[in-house]
Amino acid sequence: MVKSYLRYEAQSTFGVICSAGGNAVFDHSGRLSITPALDSVVVWDIKKATQVARWKDSDNTAEVTCIARSANDKDFAVGYADGSIRLFDLQTNAVNVVLNGHRGRVTALQFDATGTVLASGARDTDVVVWDVVGEVGLYRLRGHKDEITGLAFVGSGDARNAGAAGYIVSSSKDTLVKLWDLRAQHCVQTLVTHRSEVWALAVSPDARLLVTATSDADLHVWTIAADRLDSVETQEQGSVETQAQEIVETQAQDSTGDQTTTPRSWDAITEYGTVRRSGSSRVVDLRFHASGQFLACLGTDRVAEIFRVRTHHEIKKKMERRQRRNREKQKKGGDGSGSDAEAEPARSITAADELASFQLVRTSAKPVSLDFDPADNDTAALVRRGSLRILLSQNNNSLHVWSVAVPPPDKTTKQAALPEPSLLNSVEMAGHRTEPRALALSSDNELVASAASKSLRIWNPQTGACVRTLECGTALCVVFLPGDQIVAVGTKEGTLELYDIAAAARVETLDAHDGAVWTIDVHPDRKSVATGGADKAVKFWSLELVAGAGARRRLTLEHVRTLQMADDVLALRFSPDARLVAVALLDATVKVFYADSLKFFLSLYGHKLPVVSLDISSDSTLLVTGSADKSVKLWGLDFGDCHRSLPAHAEPVTTVRFVWGTHYFFSAAKDRMLVQWDADNFQRIQKLGPCHGDVWALAVARHGAFVIASSQDRALRVWAKTEEPLFLEEERERELEEMFDRGLEEAADTNADAADDEDEAQRAGKATVETLKAGERIIEALDLADAERAKWTDHAAQLRRTPHIVPPQPEANPILAFEKLSPEAYVLRTVERVRAADLDDALLVLSFPRVLSLLEYIDIWARREWNTPLTCRVLFFLLRSHQNQIVATRSMRSRLDSIRRSLRSGVATQRDQIGYNLAALTSLKTEWEAAATADFFDEAAIQNIQDSQLKKRKFVGLKA
Repeated sequence: MVKSYLRYEAQSTFGVICSAGGNAVFDHSGRLSITPALDSVVVWDIKKATQVARWKDSDNTAEVTCIARSANDKDFAVGYADGSIRLFDLQTNAVNVVLNGHRGRVTALQFDATGTVLASGARDTDVVVWDVVGEVGLYRLRGHKDEITGLAFVGSGDARNAGAAGYIVSSSKDTLVKLWDLRAQHCVQTLVTHRSEVWALAVSPDARLLVTATSDADLHVWTIAADRLDSVETQEQGSVETQAQEIVETQAQDSTGDQTTTPRSWDAITEYGTVRRSGSSRVVDLRFHASGQFLACLGTDRVAEIFRVRTHHEIKKKMERRQRRNREKQKKGGDGSGSDAEAEPARSITAADELASFQLVRTSAKPVSLDFDPADNDTAALVRRGSLRILLSQNNNSLHVWSVAVPPPDKTTKQAALPEPSLLNSVEMAGHRTEPRALALSSDNELVASAASKSLRIWNPQTGACVRTLECGTALCVVFLPGDQIVAVGTKEGTLELYDIAAAARVETLDAHDGAVWTIDVHPDRKSVATGGADKAVKFWSLELVAGAGARRRLTLEHVRTLQMADDVLALRFSPDARLVAVALLDATVKVFYADSLKFFLSLYGHKLPVVSLDISSDSTLLVTGSADKSVKLWGLDFGDCHRSLPAHAEPVTTVRFVWGTHYFFSAAKDRMLVQWDADNFQRIQKLGPCHGDVWALAVARHGAFVIASSQDRALRVWAKTEEPLFLEEERERELEEMFDRGLEEAADTNADAADDEDEAQRAGKATVETLKAGERIIEALDLADAERAKWTDHAAQLRRTPHIVPPQPEANPILAFEKLSPEAYVLRTVERVRAADLDDALLVLSFPRVLSLLEYIDIWARREWNTPLTCRVLFFLLRSHQNQIVATRSMRSRLDSIRRSLRSGVATQRDQIGYNLAALTSLKTEWEAAATADFFDEAAIQNIQDSQLKKRKFVGLKA
């Protein structure tokens, strides 16, 4: 009989406030923060510091890398490390659209002003433009040679309309900034001034200024000429002769070594100057305020610098003061040069004159991203509030909202005497600042303690809520003492710290070891504790009750005896029957002693590197050890023989734990995986994960109800045991299928890279496992429908041959009979069920004979006017993809003529229907505006106008 197991499924993930791999943004009200949390997105109420929602797609395990806010007040685009993009709805917390087009980590996302077009950039050096409404990729722009770092829309055109004007500015690590014409899908200008990687860019709301940031201490500022953008559209970059002459002049200037750049007549972006920053570190983020009055620059030196954009009046006054100072300097110099100074023309305005450093916000840790509150989207809102609100995410798993005071409109910065920026709100209590290195479960599995450097937190593993937060030393191990009221923490400083959970306070600190305390374990009799440290000693402590605050008594530890070892103690464990104690040493051996007399019993050796974790089964017969040599060994505690050595992981093992009452155990390692094993038959049962960082600690609930693990990404993950049976053969087959699917995706990416040509605009799709499966479903539907139609065609032919003998009707296909669909309708329904974003790549799976078969069904759909938009899309894509073969097939001419005639009538019907609906909506809008709008009149002004228009009477005297 085949042995079955119970499957573990991921239940929850908590402890992550904001992961360092992506950016955090405000929602449109400024009340919520949309933050990346590893493979999910968490919505935080900033003022209450509580989690409002969690966005997680069950099909995704990749990390969130980029988030962008749409202009429609509800949609957010989320980019992932595997190149996929998902659109979430803030109101429903559901995934609306899934887009696959990149073959690398998504690094930049930007919506246009309408929120209907999305531009994305990734590590694969491509820029992809997406139609959010149609859920499809429009085109791919290629030209950069390194990772895309920033995107911005310029102009008011619609990227979905080939005849509309619109532009995108992109920056990359290849030191280039490119201006793309969306109408021509072509790069019209490249900025080559930068000498190092361009890490960020920002465009002012009025599309007048472009600011780029590199690794140096200067911000590069450029001006965008809207009239030249229009001229690029109408004149196609001017005459060829003018361009040739200017290119020759530029080459001559380069040959003479002159570094000054002369703008060309067709350049829409020209250099404005540089602005010196306060710091010299690399820029992380760059962002304009919605009002256009402020620019925020975030660097890696823990400083966010706010620049203020001076008004025209302020710039004019500054220039006048500069000229006055110059004249005074010339007069002091003598020789009558003052008149010459007055005659000198005023120096042109530079970027340093327009952008001035305003405030510095100093963060407590290395910053990751910055965002302005979109609620203050104009000058009036800023005046009402009197301050800017800035959201800062940091790499220490925290979110901060800062308030930066702004001067009133009638005062300058000096006159206003503004205070320093202040911390308004923060989200810090729901996660560790550093990675948790130790875990411990209470005896009833109701609480879990996680210890990290400088912090100890108590959690509810079922809800993920943080119950207590305590300050501690650099924790290396943690355990609940009997009664689950006191938590003992071993630190790197060699101390044992005791914490009272109810009082949320440290009650005692003991000097336990001369070196780091690496391990701690409670004796099975619940009356003593053993610790091991770097001072080559195992110390045993008895639990004693002493008088505490008031009349309450509390637990304390009293040193009883010491077992001196030959090397540093890395791990120790009591056997559940209290007979033995196993100690792992730095010399890669495990020593087993009798727990009562501390006499030597066994020496277990065989690992090539030190054993960092060990555990003993509940029946005290098996010992499992995990080592830095990436292996796990099983030992018998009767004779000390090694039962089996398992090559468990691809990286060093960090922890192993048995499931109570069984011989199953879990192992975790730096390869970011948890693995469940059967120690009786030495088989791998199941793989859990992957995590997004090295797994440091592991805790298993009593009888294996759930497993909780902490990792380098600061997350605590819970896997719960389900009732679903698991069979080893099926699990191995599933793992092989996943490996095969990954191989298919890698092969598709390799073929796509090999097939890419030098065209700047290409197709935006990407072949994935989902598209391959969708293509296979279409193939199966075509085969089924063709077979069904062939049966009925043969039946009709037999009727024509023998009209007097009626043959029996062919048996209908069970699927079609159950669905009550005709073959044509079944194929159409199969195509309709394919996601819009995957349809193009799914159609590429079809071979040419099946393409011809699909064109027959397209002809039928067109005649019957079934889903005309989808019919047109499938037809046009097939014609573009298989143009040469279709043209070479002479029999297709009649089929295409039939499709053309049918589609024209169908499209005309659709056009008339859309026009009728638009006219009706326009009429309804007019009626609503007329009913909802009230006119207000100034009666005094109207009376004055009427009085001025009256003619004055003229009195004439008459003589008799």
